[in-house]
Amino acid sequence: MRKMVVFLLILAISLPVFAGGSKEEVAEGSVEVSVWFHSGKGMERDTLNAQIADFNAMQSDIVVVAKQLPEGSYTEQVNAAALAGGLPDLLDFDGPFVYNFAWAGYLMPMDDYIDADMLADILPSIVKQGAYKGKLYSLGTFDSGLGIYGNRIYLEKAGVRIPTGVDDAWTAEEFADVLLKLQALPEVEYALDLKMNYGRGEWFTYAFSPLLQSFGADLIDRSNFQKSDGTINGPKAVAAMELFQSWFTDGYTKYNPGGDTDMADGKAALSFVGHWMYTTLKEALGEDLVLLPMPKFGGKSATGMGSWNWGMTSSTRDPEAAMIFLKYLMEPDQILRMTNANGAVPSRKSAIAMTDLFNVGGDLEVFIQQLNSTAVPRPETAAYAVITTAFAEAIDNIAQGADVQAALDKAAQLIDQDIMDNKGYK
Repeated sequence: MRKMVVFLLILAISLPVFAGGSKEEVAEGSVEVSVWFHSGKGMERDTLNAQIADFNAMQSDIVVVAKQLPEGSYTEQVNAAALAGGLPDLLDFDGPFVYNFAWAGYLMPMDDYIDADMLADILPSIVKQGAYKGKLYSLGTFDSGLGIYGNRIYLEKAGVRIPTGVDDAWTAEEFADVLLKLQALPEVEYALDLKMNYGRGEWFTYAFSPLLQSFGADLIDRSNFQKSDGTINGPKAVAAMELFQSWFTDGYTKYNPGGDTDMADGKAALSFVGHWMYTTLKEALGEDLVLLPMPKFGGKSATGMGSWNWGMTSSTRDPEAAMIFLKYLMEPDQILRMTNANGAVPSRKSAIAMTDLFNVGGDLEVFIQQLNSTAVPRPETAAYAVITTAFAEAIDNIAQGADVQAALDKAAQLIDQDIMDNKGYK
């Protein structure tokens, strides 16, 4: 831990800080609210900059001053700034990091600043993601969707049933039959694209930990978040990961796919991925694109959830002013302004009702069904940073043919050692 602290302090001093952001002048009598956000997709970044400009133009009591940090080193810069006492009022960060940031004292609870009506309108997955030890530390304007996109032409030619919703999801036996039949089609190069081209990182945990949960396993024992051994490497977890590995050994998927266009180009029949691929695939397949719910690989369906969100830091000078801006971003019209730009799932029910894509009968309604029923938050523990690194390494090795039990045993050892080193993150 001492080496890490030294490294972060050096980082705080040496980093060339920010990639850009607004440079508002704060008029006398106005309250300044400092905001940091990551340099995500271009349209997402442009939308947030426009929202900040509009908020500043519509009133004069609060001036939002924003700075943009490179996404690749974002979390490291946040940690470094926290150690140096330089956090902003509002901080944007990837959902699973809320637990570590709250445990470390970077964030303050929001409960006193959010009324019951607004909270009731927010998707339960967003509330779950932002809650740590009984208090709410973050809110997001959007959530993510994880499912399987299918090419209707291939599915119908293969003669397989096309599920219509969460309650109609494929069973494990059906999914095995689907892969077999799709792989047999002469037009199909491989049945299932798992987006392994994204590489070892958060995608592997977000996408494939639901396989564990479908089998009744998990990344860690959630009863007290003190032990991973016996859960991430128990018999149910091994069975889940042996199924995952079989998709590679049986030739149904590729460790090195061509890229994001394999399904759009007709090479893959199914794509195991999130909401962000909808526009690309819709443009390629049109009405032949279908979104399928996550199959019941084990005894139940489970799917990923969570995305970038906002928290008030412990350095916030005026929480009420910071929350006024955050509530502006959380207005249904502003949520849709953002999700129309980045394709994500709107975080409020009232916003969802205003859309064609996510509302009842829409192309992406399945994502809403899953977020309301089968979505599982990543473990609500400060140990998550190590959990995801260890599991992603295991996934990478298993996909390349490593012994499943040994790979998961190593992950359990790394996680439990970290928890022990940090005295249980009490």
